[in-house]
Amino acid sequence: MSASSRTQLFSSPANIFSNQATTHKLDSSLAFVCLPRHNNLLCRMSQAKEAKLWGGRFEESVTAIVEKFTESISYDKALYKHDIRGSKAHASMLAKQGMISTSDRDSILEGLDEIERKIEAGEFVWRTDREDVHMNIEAALTDIIGEPAKKLHTARSRNDQVLTDFRLWCRDAIDTIMESIKRLQIALVKLALNNENLIVPGYTHLQRAQPVLLQHLLLAYIEQLERDAGRLQDCRVRLNFCPLGACALAGTGLPIDRFMTAEILEFTAPMRNSIDAVSDRDFVLEFLSANSITAVHLSRLGEEWVLWASEEFGFITPSDSVSTGSSIMPQKKNPDPMELVRGKSARVIGDLVTLLTLCKGLPLAYNRDLQEDKEPTFDSVKTIIGMLEVSAEFAQNITFNQERIQKALPAGHLDATTLADYLVKKQIPFRTSHDIVGRAVALCVSKNCQLKDLSLEEMRSLNPVFNEDVYDYLGVENAVKKFCSYGSTGSACVASQLDYWVKKLGINRSSP
Repeated sequence: MSASSRTQLFSSPANIFSNQATTHKLDSSLAFVCLPRHNNLLCRMSQAKEAKLWGGRFEESVTAIVEKFTESISYDKALYKHDIRGSKAHASMLAKQGMISTSDRDSILEGLDEIERKIEAGEFVWRTDREDVHMNIEAALTDIIGEPAKKLHTARSRNDQVLTDFRLWCRDAIDTIMESIKRLQIALVKLALNNENLIVPGYTHLQRAQPVLLQHLLLAYIEQLERDAGRLQDCRVRLNFCPLGACALAGTGLPIDRFMTAEILEFTAPMRNSIDAVSDRDFVLEFLSANSITAVHLSRLGEEWVLWASEEFGFITPSDSVSTGSSIMPQKKNPDPMELVRGKSARVIGDLVTLLTLCKGLPLAYNRDLQEDKEPTFDSVKTIIGMLEVSAEFAQNITFNQERIQKALPAGHLDATTLADYLVKKQIPFRTSHDIVGRAVALCVSKNCQLKDLSLEEMRSLNPVFNEDVYDYLGVENAVKKFCSYGSTGSACVASQLDYWVKKLGINRSSP
């Protein structure tokens, strides 16, 4: 995926939601069309109404209000590339099974190529009276090649067709999101590499707790993102089964080869149960759930950086290139991108809730309600990729204020737990050690000093086990040095963690 493609897709929300029929492409395999669904300026009918492809038993056309309410072409045209790919696989299978001639197959493939060319050139006319992407493409194919096009829908329903398209689209979307996750991980690792040995306060309950290396804190987010990628990969494995050939719900009496179409489309296998194939959306629910968890992780990162950019913390300074100002207060410099990351997590979670509510209580098999699965899925994907991309951009454009952090470190007695460890090493039970250190902190509070400022006599007044070596455990620098457990914030442990991620992500340490 090129940087220009990503920019085209996400950098201009105004273009995405304009009144123009705009298709944004990504790697020529993942396309999004985000258009107002009921805007009469979109998808104008340039011809008179034609008979529906399903209209044989009907004597009247649907009313304009019904047509406007039930159309999906205003958004599901995003599936055009996947619909064409599925139709090509289906036509090839029909020819191999002797249900259409090779000549008809070739005409169909050539016609589909022409339709794809027209769509990508902006020459294709999307018609609302043709309802959806599938009917638009099939009807256009008939306009181009005539009678052979009418054979394409043999042993296929829109039910299995749309699920095939949608699974292909989601598969491509997952791959794209995983690339964006990796880019953010790389940005965070590089940020860590550029801030070696910087100690920051670690917090619990938003109260100062223990000193940690900044690198260790950043690596925590990298670990979370790795699990996010793992959830998406697991989802991809489960969704990668082919519904094509399940037809409306019961399969077909025609001699199709579902294994052939599954192989052509790079699915693991056909779905085993035709009713399940057309009626279930758990693959989308799992996908949007994974996106929601990622969004929550990004929201937490955003919250931390928004706090740290405040005057009260002052730990980071975002560059002007990732900040905004105030229309009334000229002094303001706001970390708006990360505030929006925090805010947009609500959209991604809402998209999941929409799908969960949509699927609750639906009887088997297909129900028209399920047409409503596309828009929240498209929105979830667009939003989560935007959140990942801007988080990576923000990470590349912030500076940690080491002097401010250094001045802030003494507050909070961050070395108290390390002092308790010292007593444990002197064979004092931990609960007793905890009590002794608690009284030492109380003494410091009364004297307005740090633990390291207490004299040895004052220490021994609390417990005679204290000796001169206690001062090797006091102060944030000494405290950090004492951490040695696997996965801890000790320098050696963090260096090992960083080495792991540098290697895993293929990072060149010498590159900026």
